[in-house]
Amino acid sequence: QVQLVESGGGLVQAGGSLRLSCVASRSIFTIDHMAWYRQVPGMQRELVASITRVDDTYYSERAKGRFTISRDIDKNTVYLQMIRLNVEDTAVYYCYAWDGHTGDFGRGTQVTVSS
Repeated sequence: QVQLVESGGGLVQAGGSLRLSCVASRSIFTIDHMAWYRQVPGMQRELVASITRVDDTYYSERAKGRFTISRDIDKNTVYLQMIRLNVEDTAVYYCYAWDGHTGDFGRGTQVTVSS
């Protein structure tokens, strides 16, 4: 099991940028993959981007070209760089880790994009 703490959310104008961070409670070197999800009230949590232990990445169609997921093993941290944000990106963003046996979510960080 791993504890995850997200940060970096906030209020930004449409067209702006944010970088989210997710710090893990232990080394992420051996974690199978990590991801960012987001959720809007009343909707299902959706996958935004993921990164594997060999740095293969995946992006949802809505994230492609605007979001970049990366990780810093020395800091046990995964990032989500977001540019050209729009109102539809408003959501709570959750970090997720799958270690091959169990999956864990963080508590989330709110991102609000104003028009």
